[in-house]
Amino acid sequence: MKYSKKHFFSRAYKIPQIRFEDQKLTSFSGLIIFHPLFQQLDLKERLRQCFRHLHVSEIIGHHVIMMLLIIHLLLGFRRLRDMDYYKDDPLVKRLLGMKRLPDVSTVCRALKSTDLKAILKIRDLNRQMVIERLKKTNLSRLTADFDGSVLSTSRKAEGTAVGYNKKKKGARSYYPLFCTIAQTGQVFDFYHRPGNVHDSNGAREFIHQCLSLLKQELPGIIMEVRMDSAFFSQEIVTLLDQESIEFTLSVPFERFAELKSMIENRVRWRHLNNRWSYFETPWKPKKWPEKFRFVFIRQRCKEIQKGPIQLDLFIPLEYGYAYKVIVTNKRISAKKILVFHNGRGSQESVFGELKSQSQLDYIAVKKLSGNQCYMIAAIFAHNLNRELQMATWDRDRGTSEKRTPLWNFHELKWIRHRYIQRAGRLTAPQGNLTLTMSGNQAVKQGLFEFLDALKMAA
Repeated sequence: MKYSKKHFFSRAYKIPQIRFEDQKLTSFSGLIIFHPLFQQLDLKERLRQCFRHLHVSEIIGHHVIMMLLIIHLLLGFRRLRDMDYYKDDPLVKRLLGMKRLPDVSTVCRALKSTDLKAILKIRDLNRQMVIERLKKTNLSRLTADFDGSVLSTSRKAEGTAVGYNKKKKGARSYYPLFCTIAQTGQVFDFYHRPGNVHDSNGAREFIHQCLSLLKQELPGIIMEVRMDSAFFSQEIVTLLDQESIEFTLSVPFERFAELKSMIENRVRWRHLNNRWSYFETPWKPKKWPEKFRFVFIRQRCKEIQKGPIQLDLFIPLEYGYAYKVIVTNKRISAKKILVFHNGRGSQESVFGELKSQSQLDYIAVKKLSGNQCYMIAAIFAHNLNRELQMATWDRDRGTSEKRTPLWNFHELKWIRHRYIQRAGRLTAPQGNLTLTMSGNQAVKQGLFEFLDALKMAA
């Protein structure tokens, strides 16, 4: 149908007057899709159990504060003070089961009074929720990635320290170690550390704890682990091999003169494609009791030109080689080992989404336990976003060589911009609670897709 010009344009010169009054208006109508998800997971009651041991006299319990933080991050806010901008929102109140939201000072006091026992219980709850999803997914293989990520701050918070910080040199930071699940892109657990420790600090015990729990809860599943060179040690490699866990670890071959000489003296490299070539050999460092499979990989790449750059398109490019070594107990081809190990880069995208969408990198308060609570809330927000999509849509792919996530996940900002941040009005005609939104067909279709899927899963 063809429209005329008058159907598109209208005269609008006068600026309307502004009036503020309570009319049960919400700016976040799309939060309605998380209401049935929270009920299915019984999230509020499970959080209540995590804080039951804290004998406090406050009217508002710690579990409500934790729920508020999760919703705060789902909405896209960062600073605690930003709660003032939605404290009168009726849909946020309903989701929390409250008539009045707590003040920011109340939230800060609750974070300050949280103890280590509560943190451990919340971590356990997060692990159990991820395991529940993995049981529904029916995987034959499960891939766990381990790595640390720097969380910087400009203030002096408890537990922070000055350490390696590539982006903000000299800044105080935390350096937690994370375990993520490649197939679902969820954070399984974390180990909190100050910023001045090495990547491998406390890693063996944390890795063993995570893998033991996964093997116990998911019997018969084939476990796989990928890690970078910071975790290369006899203790970790031996642990993984003894537990019958398939692994690939990058090797810091610069520390071993033997490996360097083996690469320099190698004449024949097996061809994978125009870019990659390899050779492999059983080898061990001198003090190790047994040999493992070491795969030496060579990548053909452009050499960086040093000195002044000439703006001439006809200067021929010079090519050189970049090398890396992978130790593994997998019994597959070197090409598949390379593809599998390079798939570890998907964990960096998870970290990027956690920091940009769930505010993982924000240090909220000065107290260590409060900052750990805020970080767990960020992890919950990320995992709940993934859980919502997995509960709604079928898998997009099977298990790939790179162990790409089984769903084409959308970032939290995608759901936030399309559905959550929608104006609406809560009314009760004839006693029936009703949320009224604008008649946008795309929003209507998307919201009912989520709600219908969650209703069927209930």
